[in-house]
Amino acid sequence: MIAPDESEVANGKSQTEDRDNSGLLASCSWPMTYWMLFMNCPNCGFVQPDQNIECPKCGIVFEKYEKYKNSPPRRERVSARGKERKPDEGNSLREYLFVVEPEVNPFYFAGRVLIFLIIFIWGWKFILTPMATNYAGNSFLHLINLPFHEAGHIFFRFFGRWMMSLGGTLGQLLIPLICLLVFLLKSRNPFGASVALWWLGESFMDIAPYINDARAQKLLLLGGITGKEADYGYHDWEFILGEVGLLRYDHTLARLADKSGTILMLLAFAWAGYVLYKQYKNVDLTLKA
Repeated sequence: MIAPDESEVANGKSQTEDRDNSGLLASCSWPMTYWMLFMNCPNCGFVQPDQNIECPKCGIVFEKYEKYKNSPPRRERVSARGKERKPDEGNSLREYLFVVEPEVNPFYFAGRVLIFLIIFIWGWKFILTPMATNYAGNSFLHLINLPFHEAGHIFFRFFGRWMMSLGGTLGQLLIPLICLLVFLLKSRNPFGASVALWWLGESFMDIAPYINDARAQKLLLLGGITGKEADYGYHDWEFILGEVGLLRYDHTLARLADKSGTILMLLAFAWAGYVLYKQYKNVDLTLKA
């Protein structure tokens, strides 16, 4: 074995000392580096790099946390938010009645205009035709109202004989009212709700001749007979008014029902027309069906 030269031993010793010194310097400089590059979370105290935007342990965002610490007390913030919401609450009814899509499909808009023209022209026919002609009872819509009328009898029979007779009229009126509420509150479709309002008005006009016939009993009823030919109670409104002693007011109540239908139809015209006017301003001709 060849013995190492003294110079080589000296150099090796020097290199070993340099490595030890560099490690010592690294260990001495490490706390300073740690202090400069790391930070404690102001919420949980977790140690982490100071470039972090949010704490990986508790999840707070440092910028929002600082703003929260410097913000007003919670009671003041809540009251301020309450004041901001008041205008929206005041306009909530208007938003339901006249809400319009930001971009209205032109094909949908054209269909709504067509429906409006139909109910407008047909509605004036209902309004201008005298109740005594029973135009509503002889129209196509009477065939639509009739199943709901009869279903009302079945549903309300559990509440007694008098309510069962009244239930036919209630069922006929409740269905368009329910449609109106669904269109308005759930679907947020004010035009559909206005058409349902028109239908509700037509239903009032449809029952008006029936009320008016409570004493005369000349109308042909379901089954092909008149009230005079049937047993007591077969004619709904004869039984309804007779049981409470109001039979002599049949004509008055009939006119009230007919005028109520007229008012509802006029409101439906105005409502639908205004909604269509607002939709017209948002028609987007670039949209496809």
